[in-house]
Amino acid sequence: MRRRDFIALLGGTVAALPIAARAQGERMRHIGVLMGLTENDPQTKERLAGFREGLERRGWTEGHDLRIDYRFAGDGPDRYQSLAKELVALQPDVILAHSTPIAIALQRESREIPIVFVAVSDPIGSGLVANLARPGGNLTGALYYEESITGKWLAMLKEIEPKLSRAALIASPKGTAYDYFVRLAKAIAPSLAIELVPSPVETVADIERTIVAFSHLPDGGLVLPPDITTSIHRDLIISLAAHHRLPAVYSASFFVEAGGLMSYGTNQVDMFRLGGAYVDRILRGDKPANLPVQAPTKYETAVNLKTAKTLGLSVPPGLLVAADRVIE
Repeated sequence: MRRRDFIALLGGTVAALPIAARAQGERMRHIGVLMGLTENDPQTKERLAGFREGLERRGWTEGHDLRIDYRFAGDGPDRYQSLAKELVALQPDVILAHSTPIAIALQRESREIPIVFVAVSDPIGSGLVANLARPGGNLTGALYYEESITGKWLAMLKEIEPKLSRAALIASPKGTAYDYFVRLAKAIAPSLAIELVPSPVETVADIERTIVAFSHLPDGGLVLPPDITTSIHRDLIISLAAHHRLPAVYSASFFVEAGGLMSYGTNQVDMFRLGGAYVDRILRGDKPANLPVQAPTKYETAVNLKTAKTLGLSVPPGLLVAADRVIE
């Protein structure tokens, strides 16, 4: 398996920054973290481990010269605002925000505390930054995907199932840049002879009803853009896709590891490491307004051959060659 580099800076290289020695007796610094997943989700633990690693590489140690207050909003988007208010009230030096709606919730609570976001897909359209090169406010961070990503997801579905003629784009309108992904997918779908079916979901009942109803249409497949709701209920979605024999493409490899068919996306742990690097820069005096939003340049492809066989699909050689991770 090949491991690909994830992030190229728009201006400078974070990883190359020297670790400046801090003077003895400097006060303990304070970070807030607001996650969209539950505390016990394995993905939460992996990503936060990456975040702490990014800080440790630059000389910070939690409990020694760094205090971190964590909040977890995995129970649902209704908690985003109250948890954002709770974290801002603690007045940390900087806050790490996981996902678009959480970054928006934190921005509503403070225009002064520096906020580093990760897993945000459309920071300009969401009003988080003025532009990518010079954000201009108190937020900056790592861009989740660039605009071409929806075309890649649809093309992968068509590649593995040439008869495919319609695709349901499933995500919560409250948990991701939903309209952004629908707009981009609608623009590219006709060129692939695919009818896009926007399928907003917010609850388990929505997910079950949507996939069952869509399965009654012929030659269909599923597109799962990054979304907290579908991430939390990934086992249900994977099970329904298998039961109704629907090919599906996901935005993250952990879906494929759990039995999903295939994915194309960024490395989440690397993204959180980068979040740690940006928090370090802010703790050392850099302003979010001047730190460019980072753009992904490398992506990972994962394919589950066992799932493909169960669905009666043959994985094209080109897709196998492109895969960074093949699960048999």
